Amino acid sequence: MKFTLSWLKDHLDTGATLDEITYALTDLGLEVEEVVDRAARLRPFTLAKVLDAKQHPDADKLRVCTVLTDEGEKQIVCGAPNARAGITVVLCKPGDYVPGIDVTLGVGKIRGVESHGMMASERELELSDEHNGIIELPSGEVGDRFTDWLAANRPETVDPMVHIKITPNRPDALGIRGIAHDLAARGLGVLKPLDIQPVKGGFKSPIGVRIDAALKDKGCPLFAGRVIRGVKNGASPAWLQARLKAIGLRPISALVDITNFFTFDQNRPLHVFDADKVKGDLSIHPAKGGEEFLALDGKTYALPAGTMAITDDTGVESLAGIMGGEATSCTEETVNVFLESAWWDPITVAATGRSLRIHSDARYRFERGVDPAFTLPGLEAATRMILDLCGGEASEVVLDGAVPVVDRAYRLDPARVVSLVGMDIPEAEQRRTLEALGFTLKGDMATPPTWRPDVLGEADLIEEVARIASLTKLEGKPMRRAKPGVPKPVLTPIQVREKAARRTLAALGYNECVTYSFIDAASAELFGGGAEATRLENPISSEMTHMRPDLLPGLLQAAARNQARGFMDLALFEVGPVFAGGEPGEQALQATALLVGATSPRDPFGSRRPADLYDSKADAEAVLAAIGAPARVQISRKAAAWWHPGRSGVIGLGPNVIATFGEVHPRVLKAMDVKGPAVALTIRVEAVPFPKAKTTTRAALGRSDLQPVERDFAFVVDKGMEALALVNAAQGADKALIDSVAVFDQFAGDKAEAQMGPGKKSLAITVRLQPRDKTLTDEEIEAVATKIVEKVTKATGGTLRG
Repeated sequence: MKFTLSWLKDHLDTGATLDEITYALTDLGLEVEEVVDRAARLRPFTLAKVLDAKQHPDADKLRVCTVLTDEGEKQIVCGAPNARAGITVVLCKPGDYVPGIDVTLGVGKIRGVESHGMMASERELELSDEHNGIIELPSGEVGDRFTDWLAANRPETVDPMVHIKITPNRPDALGIRGIAHDLAARGLGVLKPLDIQPVKGGFKSPIGVRIDAALKDKGCPLFAGRVIRGVKNGASPAWLQARLKAIGLRPISALVDITNFFTFDQNRPLHVFDADKVKGDLSIHPAKGGEEFLALDGKTYALPAGTMAITDDTGVESLAGIMGGEATSCTEETVNVFLESAWWDPITVAATGRSLRIHSDARYRFERGVDPAFTLPGLEAATRMILDLCGGEASEVVLDGAVPVVDRAYRLDPARVVSLVGMDIPEAEQRRTLEALGFTLKGDMATPPTWRPDVLGEADLIEEVARIASLTKLEGKPMRRAKPGVPKPVLTPIQVREKAARRTLAALGYNECVTYSFIDAASAELFGGGAEATRLENPISSEMTHMRPDLLPGLLQAAARNQARGFMDLALFEVGPVFAGGEPGEQALQATALLVGATSPRDPFGSRRPADLYDSKADAEAVLAAIGAPARVQISRKAAAWWHPGRSGVIGLGPNVIATFGEVHPRVLKAMDVKGPAVALTIRVEAVPFPKAKTTTRAALGRSDLQPVERDFAFVVDKGMEALALVNAAQGADKALIDSVAVFDQFAGDKAEAQMGPGKKSLAITVRLQPRDKTLTDEEIEAVATKIVEKVTKATGGTLRG
């Protein structure tokens, strides 16, 4: 919604500055998007007087002028034909920016004569296209600001334009008078009375109106109009054209400009038909479907069945509440017009506009709701302006239907301001605010004005009171605790775990992604989804038809988009829900990370290498440790089909799978258009068991002051034996004494098999023993070593290497 300051002052008697008004508008909920202060670029310029103008010694068309300024007499070289002694001019000094020529002035020499500034034309100051000479002012004193002179003599040239954002619940603010209501209630002025005198008709209207019975109850409860004959439809007056141009509208003709004026002035869209082109009476009825209509935008529309249309004997002449037709449009030859004012149902107008994809100022307002009580006064006001600007004689008003009744009343409870808003506003102030906004108060019942369809309950009354009082006056106060003492945690254990997983992955160098929970059917099928149970009934697009069964598809699609733009090395992660079906309990929380390309940038030390499954395994173990997973887990190769069968692993606690890591299957990478290598990890956050003992503090850090003992063991095992099985077996030999077990060597291949037998390899581990209460003796160390050999032999079938 756009308006100018002078237009606002037609409705609001105020002395407030532009800054005060714009601040109040935003504070009232009418957020200011833009302010175009046309005076700002003209503020540096002042008035001056030419004392003398002599011929330039080296140029026939130039004059050397002596100009009296607020800084004394200055010499200025000027080429304007009207430069002469005695005239008052607009002075641009050195250092001033001249917008019309996009130049910042300086002291210069013109044909050898020094010039201290310039005297401006209207085009150079962007006031008009006039550039035949410099500006001559009929009044003004030397040193006066040019903007002050314009404000007093040509205010339209410096009238600021304000653009505000209107929320859908405030259709009243789509009219300048509605904005003035809010500002007056805030105390920034006094609302001027709106005096509309009915125009007495001089003859009966030759055009009648009729509303179809099917539309009277809802679609169009009231349609009114009148014929005005003998009008002259020329250009609208300069003041009206200036106002429309200031808000971005193109003046067309007096009749059209008048209807546009009331659209923005009073939020009352109107329409004028060329009465001589209307055949018979006007009828408002639902379209049968298929009727063609040439609209004022030059496009032909086929009307769907049920569309509200205004027709005469020849066919459709207007789309109700949206746009008029070309067949009955007004031109310069128009002498008789039919002026229409009606109230249209917002939902019906919105549905028609969407189905036909027509956007207009009328539709924008009717679909949000205009004041039904102003339907007839708006007709009278527009009639008066047409008669004043275009002449002619008005007929009697013809109408069908009646003004819809929208009266409703709600109880005003002054005490609720404290409980709902937290502001203490006296009851008298609350009542004064509502009355200033147009509410009618009878006792403790408040009736909203007809132009406020958004007020629908007692809470809305409180909102209006608080809005006008200003929510900036709210004081922050700590909420009272339900119970004394330290408050309980707000986050649930799963939320805490999710936060830890997210922070850990970010700390590991991954970048977080947020992708849609919807993916295409083909991608869903690649990851074990795509079933009917996860298909959306009304998808956003063909690429978002199914709920995602895993987070990897979204990350792979993001990787493909980045690679297409030249970013080949990626580290991405996401934490979010995945879906196995559409029923409760078929949703799970996952943390998934993806590494694509190399682990580091190129450097002179040769540290760059492709990401491999051990990178994903290490990161998976880091995340599991951060969210509290047990240290001893089992790893198997029973990964899902989208993982590489020989380069992936599943981390579990018995049958409970808590994570998967490894390379993504090449078939999947090809289908997702990702250039490998690509490794990933998936953590099933909710599958990790919580500790049985719940404490509010961490366990005590265990440290010993006794010397640890390390022993190395080498075992001959089958070459298909996983090192983890050997490590877990050794760890279980003595859980109290054994602090850690790690693999430090593997001897495998042809040479190993030649020494140890076919199908064999050697795995060497180091075991660290940490005593707690006393130093270990040689006998105790040997006893633990014997247990380790027995456990490993039993678990792996291996033997101690001699």
